[in-house]
Amino acid sequence: MTRIIATFLYVGHLRPAPGTWGTLAALAPAYALMALGGPWALVAGTVAAVAVGLWATGAEVARTGVSDPPEIVIDEVAGMWLALWPVAFGARMAGVEPAALWPGWLAAFVLFRLFDILKPGPVGWADRMGTPVGVMLDDLIAGGFAALGVVLLAALAHGVMMR
Repeated sequence: MTRIIATFLYVGHLRPAPGTWGTLAALAPAYALMALGGPWALVAGTVAAVAVGLWATGAEVARTGVSDPPEIVIDEVAGMWLALWPVAFGARMAGVEPAALWPGWLAAFVLFRLFDILKPGPVGWADRMGTPVGVMLDDLIAGGFAALGVVLLAALAHGVMMR
């Protein structure tokens, strides 16, 4: 069970770039959560992914003896869902279907992957922890940075468009 969770239904075994595959695989369930329960369902899903992700990652790290196995992508799922929070709340506030904010989806994806790959500042610090908490935390920080980027880009886009 821990392998299924940690690899997000074995998506983490896809090559090359399992983290990117995991991030892509996170999009459809994020949309489903938003469509079924709005932004708070995505928040709850993110919290649940972090909780089960910590448990599964800890078990898989112990089983493999590798501090951050590349096939573990539940951290990318949780981070991507966090990056999409502004999109989910923005869609609710605007009274539109989440897919209508597709530029936000694209921005969240690109920004999250950039922060996750480049690992600036606290993202790199968490990654270097070498623990299951670090495995999850670096992607959550990257997701938080991406969410801030989405908010800033939306403010810029809407400010420019409204003038």
